[in-house]
Amino acid sequence: MLKTKRIYDEFEKSDGFRVLVDRLWPRGISKEKAKIDLWLKEVAPSRELRKWFQHDPQKWKEFLEKYKDELGENLDAVETVKKILVKQPVVTLVYAAKDTQHNNAVALAEYFHQNLLKERKS
Repeated sequence: MLKTKRIYDEFEKSDGFRVLVDRLWPRGISKEKAKIDLWLKEVAPSRELRKWFQHDPQKWKEFLEKYKDELGENLDAVETVKKILVKQPVVTLVYAAKDTQHNNAVALAEYFHQNLLKERKS
């Protein structure tokens, strides 16, 4: 199972393996409180894409396409997440954005749901 969650929300054991998917460490959160199993900043959107998007819901569809293109060029980080998804029964992609619907963790979860389903059907 693949989930997403804000880093500012309370940790729960049901989160499973927690992967921080932001390029920058979240403000005001200690590493102890974060309870992150892996910080995979390499899978986060580029600085340029993040600054362009600025969590603007009107740019969401275009952001998804641009981020998907970046992920296609970042196969090592994508493969790391795939391996975690295979090994761990529950994986939570953790992010810092205030917008819970338009952020890179949601985009990444969508990307893996689409791509893993395609691979399993093949």
